[in-house]
Amino acid sequence: MTLLTTGEVQQMALQVWGASFVIALLAGVLIHRGHFCTMGAISDWVVMRDATRLRQWALAVAVAIAGFGLMSWLGWLSPLSTIYASEQLPWLSAILGGGLFGIGMVLASGCSSKSLVRLATGNLKSVVVLLAMAISALAAMRGLMAVWRVHGLDQVSIDLTHGAFIGQWLSIYAGLDLKTSFGISAFAVALLLLFWVVKDRQFHSVFNWVTGAGLGLLVVSLWWVSGVLGFVPEHPDTLEPMYLTTQSGRMEALSFTAPVAYWLDAWMYYSDGSKRLTLGMVTVLGVLVGACLSAVQQGSFRWEGFNDRADLVRHLVGGGLMGTGGVLALGCTFGQGLSGLSTLSLGSMLSVLGIFAGTWAALQWQMR
Repeated sequence: MTLLTTGEVQQMALQVWGASFVIALLAGVLIHRGHFCTMGAISDWVVMRDATRLRQWALAVAVAIAGFGLMSWLGWLSPLSTIYASEQLPWLSAILGGGLFGIGMVLASGCSSKSLVRLATGNLKSVVVLLAMAISALAAMRGLMAVWRVHGLDQVSIDLTHGAFIGQWLSIYAGLDLKTSFGISAFAVALLLLFWVVKDRQFHSVFNWVTGAGLGLLVVSLWWVSGVLGFVPEHPDTLEPMYLTTQSGRMEALSFTAPVAYWLDAWMYYSDGSKRLTLGMVTVLGVLVGACLSAVQQGSFRWEGFNDRADLVRHLVGGGLMGTGGVLALGCTFGQGLSGLSTLSLGSMLSVLGIFAGTWAALQWQMR
């Protein structure tokens, strides 16, 4: 194996940033044009019993799971190298964080990705939501809340003796090698989701299929960029394997809560020399640019502000809950709902369950 030079590694990092930006730009366009929103999907189902957007979301998850499973089966990458690999499952943090995030996104009229898209289309409410989310997320990662989280909530956990992913459990109980287990489990779950998606004939439109499958493919593409294009087997400075430009040093895909917080952190403390541009931060920019270009081309860009003080308070509280909940749950509706679920992580499933439960409870409260 030929050792890469520092210049070659820097060139690879530029390629990762560039590819990540393009993928996120396309995601911004699809989220805007396809009205893709997890909160909206749950709201449609709870309030109107319309599961169209929920099927759109399920299609994105199914495609992401199948794509990630295929790459795992081929040996291109492994869930064990992602940020979701852990020997402990802090189940209380996952469920509570997911619940707080779900409540928060109802109050804030959308999750972190939807807030980015709304900001890009001229909605000034999203400035308040994103600032509140970033501040509370930083507090949960590094501030006073972080102490309570690490020494309190995260201590309530379960030992994952068989692994953090369904594929690992299948490998142990079926006696299969890990690559095969990851592939079989992914295709099985993806087929179940697809069966539920396609059984509703009203769902079948180019609009729904392009939005759902397109976002799933973009998640898969970013996994490839992070885990294949950005992988250095032996970094020239440390002589250790590294995934370039990721905040965690592991493989990452689309996630928005923590990256928005990192932008605020960099904006305020860039001069201390420890801040660096990460893959997640680049994807935040890409979604903003993509959604803005889509809105301008469509002619739907319009400035919008708060209606009254109560509207401001709801969005402020919602953003704060999303920031805290997103850190506790280790991700948002994209970070856990698409990227995390694509790996069939048990922790992601708990977090998504919490998000759905929190969203349902907040919608019921609003209706009453």
